[in-house]
Amino acid sequence: MRRLLSAVPRPRRTAVRQPRPALAEPVAPGGVSARDPGGVRGWGWNVDEDDYLPLSLLNQLAYCRRRFYLIHVLGEEDVNAALLEGQLLHERVHDAGLEHADGRTIRRRVPVWSDRLRVNGFTDVIEEAAGEIVPVEYKHGRMGRWLNDHIQLCAQALCLEERTGRPVSRGEIFYWGSRRRERVALTADLRARTEDAVRAAYALARARRAPPPLDHPAKCRDCSLEPICLPRETLALMAQGPLS
Repeated sequence: MRRLLSAVPRPRRTAVRQPRPALAEPVAPGGVSARDPGGVRGWGWNVDEDDYLPLSLLNQLAYCRRRFYLIHVLGEEDVNAALLEGQLLHERVHDAGLEHADGRTIRRRVPVWSDRLRVNGFTDVIEEAAGEIVPVEYKHGRMGRWLNDHIQLCAQALCLEERTGRPVSRGEIFYWGSRRRERVALTADLRARTEDAVRAAYALARARRAPPPLDHPAKCRDCSLEPICLPRETLALMAQGPLS
């Protein structure tokens, strides 16, 4: 793991929230900004060829594409009790460090990135034993079949493989609500879904058009951005059709 320990992310321009474009901004044919052919500069998340997508955004996108767009393109943000509790619990494992226990080497808050996928971030914990590398992600809620969590974990594993040159066949997610770990096999299907999520995230960031809300009351009820998204109201207006 010497290579892993010495790895420090290359300097990258990070997401920058800029003021929205003035009305006088030149517009090219088709309604695209002449200074911003990609269609996202000045709209919260400034995406260009040097930007790397934070790994945590993949979780947001897999949960709800509209939530991803509101937070990371338009710059909307709100915190509810569940989100705040999750942030506080996460701080317990966010201090970088190295320890040895029960024949395992445990590294906390390890920076990882992938030049191929253009993603970067931190892995909460990496455990190594008998030559096997296992990323461990910590989550606030209870254990369940959460594809969005699996995708974020898989993206971390893909970064580790690229950085170390070693295969990562599985990862684990610790759920505070259940006080249990879930073992996640990093299958070919999960890897494909993860790479699809990366492509979808960059496409949405450049689209300059918010996705429609989900018709999923349970998800919306637990979402901190529900008062901003207004899913029921938006869906009702969409059902009425265009204004005449």
